[in-house]
Amino acid sequence: MREAAPYNGPIVDAHHHFWDPQRNLHPWLSAGESIPFRYGDYSAIKRRYFPEDYLADAGTHKVVATVYVETEWDPTDPIGESRFIHEVAARYGAPNAVVAQAWLDAPDAAEVLAAQAGFERVRSVRHKPGGPTRPDEVGASRSLMSDDGWRRGFAELARHGLHFDLQTPWWNLPEAEALARDFPGTLLILNHAGLPSDRSEQGLAGWQAAMARFAELPNVTVKISGIGQAGRPWRAEDNAWIVRETLAMFGSERAMFASNFPVDSLCGSFDDIYGGFKRMVADLPYAEQEQLFCGNAQRIYRTHPSAFRLPQDATDMRTTA
Repeated sequence: MREAAPYNGPIVDAHHHFWDPQRNLHPWLSAGESIPFRYGDYSAIKRRYFPEDYLADAGTHKVVATVYVETEWDPTDPIGESRFIHEVAARYGAPNAVVAQAWLDAPDAAEVLAAQAGFERVRSVRHKPGGPTRPDEVGASRSLMSDDGWRRGFAELARHGLHFDLQTPWWNLPEAEALARDFPGTLLILNHAGLPSDRSEQGLAGWQAAMARFAELPNVTVKISGIGQAGRPWRAEDNAWIVRETLAMFGSERAMFASNFPVDSLCGSFDDIYGGFKRMVADLPYAEQEQLFCGNAQRIYRTHPSAFRLPQDATDMRTTA
C-alpha cells in the first residue's frame, strides 16, 4: 500500500464560475448593485472571469476538469446561461460539467428542466431556496424547500436524471432532510459545507449537529468550499476543524473539494485554498485524497472527457460569448 503523502495528482474542481457581467446580465454583479454578502465587499469580482483567468489562478495545481455552477444570471433567461457556458466549453474544453439555473417554483419549471437536461454537460441544477437568515428565525419562517409548488418542480429532477445543488445555511438543513427523504431518487449536493460562517462555540456546535443529522441520509453529499470568513485571509489553521469534521460525518467517499472561484478569491489565492486543503488531509491514505480532489467529482458530475485548454484565439470570446 502506498504511504500517505500530500496529494499531487489531478484535480476536478467541483464548484466554480465563469462570467462576463459587462456583456451578460447578472443583477448582483451590476455596477451599481450591492447585495448583503457573506464576504462583505465583493466589488473586486465584478469583472470578466474566463478560463484563461482561472488557469492563471490555478497555477501549478493540476486541474484537469471543472464543474461550472450557475451564476445568478438574468433570471428571465436560464437557458441563455446554458447556451453561453456550452459555447465556452466548446472553445476551451471546460467546464466539463454544468450546474444549471432553474427556478423550481416557476410556472414553466418542468419545461425549463427538460430543456436544461438536453444540454450535453448539464448534470444538476441550483435554485437557492432562501428562508431564515439566522438560526433564531427558524420556526418563524421556512424556506422554499417546504413550499408545495417548489417541491413539484423538484420532483421533475428525477425524471431527467438531474441532481440538485443545495445552497442553504446549516440551520435550514432540517428542511433539506425532509426533502431528501421525500425524494430518495434525487441526489442532494450540499454547497459550501453548509455555510459555517459563525465560528463562535455556539455557532460551530449548531453547525456540527445539523450537518451530522443531514449526513445520515444516503442520497446526500457535500462540497467543501466557500468556507472563508469576512475580513480574514483564508488560512488552513482557521478552517481545518471544519474540513476534518465534515469528512468525519460524510466520509471521503461523499465529499469533494472545490475552489468557488472567483468568489473565494475575495478571501485568498487559489494556492492558499487548494494548498490548504492538501495540507489538511495529507495524513489520509492517498486513495482517499484522490477521491476528495478528483474521483468523487468525476463520478458524481460525470465530467465530460474533453481536455481543459487555452486556445490561441481565446481572446475572441470577449466579443463572441
